Amino acid sequence: MTKEEEATTETAKEEKTPEQLEREAKKKAAKAEKDAKFAAKQAAKAEKAAAQAAAQKAKANDEGGGQVKKEKKKAEAKGPSPQDVLALEDALKTERGKKKNTTTVPMATSYNPVAVEAAWYDWWEEKKYFEAVNGSEKPKFVIVIPPPNVTGALHIGHALTNSIQDTIVRWRRMSGYEALWVPGTDHAGIATQTVVEKKLMRENGITRHDLGREKFLEKVFEWKGEYGGKIFNQLRRLGSSLDWTREAFTMDEKLSKAVKEAFVKMHEDGLIYRDNRLVNWSCQLKTAISDIEVDYIDVEGPTMLQVPGHLKKVEFGVITSFAYKIKDDPNDDELVVATTRIETMLGDVAVAVHPDDERYKKYHGKTLVHPFDSLREIPIICDEVLVDMEFGTGCVKITPAHDPNDFQTGKRHDLQFINCFTEDGIINDVGGELFKGMKRFECRVAIEKKLEELGLYRGKAPNPMRLGLCSRSKDVIEPMLKPQWWVNCADMAKDACDAVRDGRMEIIPKEQEATWFRWLENIRDWCISRQLWWGHRIPAFYVNFDDDQENNGLPGGTSEKVDRWVVGRDEAEAQKEAERKFPGKKFTLAQDEDVLDTWFSSGLFPFSVFGWPDETPDLRDFYPTSLLETGHDILFFWVARMVMMGMKLTGKVPFKQVFLHAMVRDAHGRKMSKSLGNVIDPINVIEGISLEALHETLANGNLEEKELKKATAGQKQDYPQGIPECGTDALRFALMSYTGQGNDVNLDVLRVHAYRHWCNKLWNAIKFAMANLGDAYEPVDNEYTELDVSDSSSPIAARWIISRLNNTLSIVDESMESYNFNIATDAIYQFWKNDLCDVFIEIIKPTMDGNDEAAKKKTRDALWVTLEAGLKMLHPFMPFVTEELWQRLPRKQNANTPQSIMIAAYPKAQEKWANEKVEKSMRDAIDFVKSLRSMKANYNVPAKAKPNAYAKCSDQNVVDAIRENFSGIQALASVGDITIDASVDAPVGCGAVVINDQLTVYLELKGHVDAEKETKSVEKKLKLISELNAKLEKTMSEDSYEERVPENIRAQNSEKSELQKQEIAALEKTIEDFKLLLTL
Repeated sequence: MTKEEEATTETAKEEKTPEQLEREAKKKAAKAEKDAKFAAKQAAKAEKAAAQAAAQKAKANDEGGGQVKKEKKKAEAKGPSPQDVLALEDALKTERGKKKNTTTVPMATSYNPVAVEAAWYDWWEEKKYFEAVNGSEKPKFVIVIPPPNVTGALHIGHALTNSIQDTIVRWRRMSGYEALWVPGTDHAGIATQTVVEKKLMRENGITRHDLGREKFLEKVFEWKGEYGGKIFNQLRRLGSSLDWTREAFTMDEKLSKAVKEAFVKMHEDGLIYRDNRLVNWSCQLKTAISDIEVDYIDVEGPTMLQVPGHLKKVEFGVITSFAYKIKDDPNDDELVVATTRIETMLGDVAVAVHPDDERYKKYHGKTLVHPFDSLREIPIICDEVLVDMEFGTGCVKITPAHDPNDFQTGKRHDLQFINCFTEDGIINDVGGELFKGMKRFECRVAIEKKLEELGLYRGKAPNPMRLGLCSRSKDVIEPMLKPQWWVNCADMAKDACDAVRDGRMEIIPKEQEATWFRWLENIRDWCISRQLWWGHRIPAFYVNFDDDQENNGLPGGTSEKVDRWVVGRDEAEAQKEAERKFPGKKFTLAQDEDVLDTWFSSGLFPFSVFGWPDETPDLRDFYPTSLLETGHDILFFWVARMVMMGMKLTGKVPFKQVFLHAMVRDAHGRKMSKSLGNVIDPINVIEGISLEALHETLANGNLEEKELKKATAGQKQDYPQGIPECGTDALRFALMSYTGQGNDVNLDVLRVHAYRHWCNKLWNAIKFAMANLGDAYEPVDNEYTELDVSDSSSPIAARWIISRLNNTLSIVDESMESYNFNIATDAIYQFWKNDLCDVFIEIIKPTMDGNDEAAKKKTRDALWVTLEAGLKMLHPFMPFVTEELWQRLPRKQNANTPQSIMIAAYPKAQEKWANEKVEKSMRDAIDFVKSLRSMKANYNVPAKAKPNAYAKCSDQNVVDAIRENFSGIQALASVGDITIDASVDAPVGCGAVVINDQLTVYLELKGHVDAEKETKSVEKKLKLISELNAKLEKTMSEDSYEERVPENIRAQNSEKSELQKQEIAALEKTIEDFKLLLTL
């Protein structure tokens, strides 16, 4: 290191902020433990590789004696070569954080993802390539990860999300941006608490209540420390270039501070309030959930469904009718009501009729007899809002504590609110001796039976309905009256809509805007209380007066006094607020036992990770962020909340763009589901896994026996041979290539494996380059300014490949800007596979073997630039293999030479490289090759035969392109001599193909085919084309053709007809020549 560099380094250290120094200290503290684990893992891998090498050598030594060399080579080819084993061993032995040896260790003979992916990530991280710098003058590109739940592991859907995000971040970083991608995990309140509670019961036979709140939370943090790192390890395996120094967790101190601040500020502004209202209650989880956490299923008619917590199936899709007797009525009159939830009749407090309904006017003001509660009088009330006279009997039972419509009716008429259920769905004291203690759906059956005994049952009828289920537990949602904390979303939702309408925030794809507006314009207030222990405890305190113990009420219960709550960042602040609110009163404070909805803290994530509410350097430099990338399924769960809360609390839209990617399904288009056995761990695709091991992943899960059998059968059908090893790069590229399928991605693992084979093409291309560039080759400068392919002295193939590279770079740049990743991946794939590997590398081999040193130099320069730029173009999609291959290419070394491909400048299209004239010439030359290959196949010419070829061509540029690359074209087309000019006279007995109006190709068939058989084949082809041409000519000759067919289509038809006529003429001559050939 020079003195200047040392001085620069010291200055950088002095300028580091306390926040940066703290992050580095934490990182170093954890490094020793990570290094130990890494060393053990690498040692195990190296030992395995050594064992493979030893077995291979032993196998080679055992062969011999009576075996011929050919058999020995064939046997050796079945396993890795010694060169491959050496490359793998050396890669796995790389010291953590050190650069892999790509200079003295020879390239493996073929691509091996295990060897290629080893060491690079740790080196990138050690070199701080992922870290964004405060105060940078570069343009900023900032993105936060959608924080995965700390409870689990990433599935293939997460792999898509992170592949997209990392591709964008790497591209922006290489394009000159100060790119920051913030990692983090979500504490996942319900999911995490459920996992830990099950673990406690399974291992210790205790509940969280046995431990108490503090001890239980200690257990959760212990569990998080033990299992929470799995996700980050998976992210590293995927190559995610996250800034780990800024790692966040929604329950850490910094983010918890933000949560308290947000709650207090929003409460002060009147957006958060306490109210006793109906909530979506999950009896299985014993907590409220928000509206968007309720899944709805359509039940068309009587249907028996399994409900969690119930042994027997429960009937839905029916409506049950029963009668209420009118009190003291001499005629024993009754009113008949109907309900889909007859168990709630235990909480009925009124029956409503329409005031204009003549049938019931005589009963206005009277009361009804409740069959199971003789002390409760049920008034007959008039309500024109609720009651439709034409529906049913025109009588509606009112249960304000268990139905949203009845709740509003109860408010209008000041009715009593009677709750029938405990928090776990058991009938409470309201059920009396008959029903108390029953489960709610068992009580449903019991009530029907009892009503029948009393002569009050009036039957049931089919009733199509929408049934609300808890998205987490699949329990049937029970509307329950609970005092909770709510967020008034109306004004914030309007602001979020305005931000999209006025262009401050863009939603991609644009079609999702309609969904955004529809949901936000119909938003309801958000219940943020959750009856859990794991999460952010609500910073609200209930005031209990010392002198009024009997009337203080119970927080969270029906006796709660809603006005007794005070809010504060801590108890001391709440104490001051209570003293202000209740002057002169003596009291004690009790903090709310509930925690906040997980989505509340997640909604703050884009700015809480940067230290908000404090004015930190990170908040100043990196907020608002540039992009939010996620699946369209959480547009409302998360994205809308972030926008609403971000705009309210920071005054800024939290991100400029929202890109919503497709959902991942299996190859059959089915949703990923554990019970189907089609949930894929990305590591299993990267490393490969046997069918037996796949079955074990199911057995270790929580599936019931019936679901386990179904899932096992599904795996056997989809992966009969297991999942082959694909590697990270192939998985990422495949996922990115799928992003143009609309709302769903039907992932076929075999397609992923095909890209693994493509990686081998890249590998062989670099091997070819290393062999043909030579040790003495000096490449052009790293910015390619010294590349000269502008004049005609440069080989046409060199000018062509640079023009093709330029065209591809233009497509990729435009596609990346618009997030059309499928277009970008297709362009890159076609360039590498078709242009570079299949054509250029093959066609330049004669040049590289020749004696024209000037042509060889120009060709080498074009080859080097194409490979160097091509690898950089591909790097954001395939980070590992591109780094490995880029490091092996020679390049000029100077002070500005990047040490890694990931910090090299992303290549840009250059106008001077474009050469459409050359591209057209080479396009025709390539079509010439394809036509010769096609004719060889169509006429069944033996593969080893090399018949002569002829071409009649009136375009001199094409003639020059073919003549200049005679040797290469001969090799590509596997033909003998080639004759081409404007008036070539093809010999008798040739096959013919018209490529365009300027080029017709002939292939000599005499001596290579069965003339009689091929004559019949050509006659058949002639008949087909003649019929097609006749049909087209008939269409073109119709009277209305000129009027009804657009001009461009007419032009295309004319050109098509002319080509058909040329081909007919060529085929007729071929038949004539074949027949002549038969006479020879």
